[in-house]
Amino acid sequence: MSQQTVTQNGKSWAVVSVLKETTDDRQLEGIAPEVSKIIDEWHSKGKFILSGPFDDNKTALTIFHGSEDEVRKFYEQHKKATSNILDTYVYQWDALPVLFLL
Repeated sequence: MSQQTVTQNGKSWAVVSVLKETTDDRQLEGIAPEVSKIIDEWHSKGKFILSGPFDDNKTALTIFHGSEDEVRKFYEQHKKATSNILDTYVYQWDALPVLFLL
């Protein structure tokens, strides 16, 4: 499936993750391989994904495009890997298609 096909058939989603107050650096390093694996899996399927931290080093944003079933799967994988140290929220992001025009 091409990336163009995925973009036309899905919606844009934003996943916001915030470190819990009790999280330490060791715990954060412990989830990094699993989170990287999840993101790499989405890249390998031709999904658009952008992920990175904010300047506060406590909050991160992941953006991707997919169906509601795909967002549920992504959220479940992400939550399973990170729920002990991150609070995670998913939002549909209608602004992303505008960014493709810029």
